[in-house]
Amino acid sequence: MFFPPLEIVVVGGGAAGFFGAIACSTPHTNVTILEAGRQTLAKVRISGGGRCNVTHACFDPGIFVQNYPRGSKALRGAFSQFQARDTVEWFTARGVQLKTEADGRMFPTTDDSATIVECLNRVALDRGVNIRTGAAVVSVTRKSTVGDNNLFEITLKSGEIVECDRLLLATGSSPLGHRWAKALGHQVAVPVPSLFTFKISDSRFQGLAGISVENVCLQLPMAKLKQIGPVLVTHWGLSGPAVLKLSAWGARFIHENDYQVSLLINWLSDLNPEDIRAELLALKTQEKKAIVNSCPFSLPRRLWESLIIAADIDPQKRWGELSKKAINI
Repeated sequence: MFFPPLEIVVVGGGAAGFFGAIACSTPHTNVTILEAGRQTLAKVRISGGGRCNVTHACFDPGIFVQNYPRGSKALRGAFSQFQARDTVEWFTARGVQLKTEADGRMFPTTDDSATIVECLNRVALDRGVNIRTGAAVVSVTRKSTVGDNNLFEITLKSGEIVECDRLLLATGSSPLGHRWAKALGHQVAVPVPSLFTFKISDSRFQGLAGISVENVCLQLPMAKLKQIGPVLVTHWGLSGPAVLKLSAWGARFIHENDYQVSLLINWLSDLNPEDIRAELLALKTQEKKAIVNSCPFSLPRRLWESLIIAADIDPQKRWGELSKKAINI
């Protein structure tokens, strides 16, 4: 008995769309990618500063999911089927070698995202995937369902109607994609901003733009969240890896509090309070040195001076003139 091939449409020509289309392509399927833009894989081309951060060198799904702020339970199931090791092997089998950098990120050895773009395009075309650009989708509806058989109707901006048996929405953060998924019966968690810098109005940051400090501990005490890493003081507040990670883990908490939350900053996360006090007390023996000129820690001078002023201490005061109470014993 002859069975016609399944018609499969993937909406979205990004990395997820291509990978999904390739996975769906068999001798028994006709797969089409519909991409609204003039070019597919646009974000892949610019990711990782144009080098494309393909995956991360962590090959234990249980550990890997701990790096995701939300959805770890669902992701663990997916990663048990196809994880970072499988990604590396997939690209290697198709002639793309990856390398691991000190922080675990994996890039193509060419350091060029075009290597990944070319690979995905080549494999998709070899598998017979029909790639259509400039094919913006305006609506998606399920026309009928009989047992396991579905018929979807996709309307393009041009007015063209595309029908398919299976539909994959790979639309990323697009509100349209969320709307279509919800209309098709899926539960959609309302997305909130993530991976953002912190806008902070605090006089203690005045004049500190451009300063960076390694191993700063940032905490959102009400959410019981913290991150340790490099921090950059900007003209509007704080940025850097520790800030971006904390915003990702605290995204929903910060959103629910209308982006007005308390932030604790420990500039000396490598030291405990006792060690800090000992360092400061030791400087009292250097009686004639000005406090502003004698910082015992690896802090930029401008930051050190700002912290002294914030503690209501005259920067030009001598260490010998500083009381133990001022050192907060």
